[in-house]
Amino acid sequence: MYNGGKIIAGLIIFVGLFTFPIFYNMGKTSAMPEPKLDTPVIKQLVEKRCVESKEYMRANHMQLLDNWRDLVIREGNLVYESTGGKKYIMSLQNTCMHCHSNKKEFCDKCHNYANVKPYCWSCHIPPKENEI
Repeated sequence: MYNGGKIIAGLIIFVGLFTFPIFYNMGKTSAMPEPKLDTPVIKQLVEKRCVESKEYMRANHMQLLDNWRDLVIREGNLVYESTGGKKYIMSLQNTCMHCHSNKKEFCDKCHNYANVKPYCWSCHIPPKENEI
């Protein structure tokens, strides 16, 4: 075999360079972002409660919003009754974004962390945020 040493050395260097990012980042994790709940509307609320519990909303908010969309658009049902018995209007812009108006700090941080591209804003108008 001609130049066998050079070929083996080249393969070792290639494998080392190719796997370097994997070994360099092994064991490192980025901290999960905490959504900021310091909007003016939330600060004024006496009972700081979303339509469902915090744990439920973290795990199932997309399924809830999809279900709301189907109920409103396909069935014309506009009222959602939470597990606590309170009734809400099913509206992303008027119910959810009324309190969670800080889209960049509330929605975008977690969606970017999870590498999720929601299609909400293809139909809905994103809230206007105050630039500091």
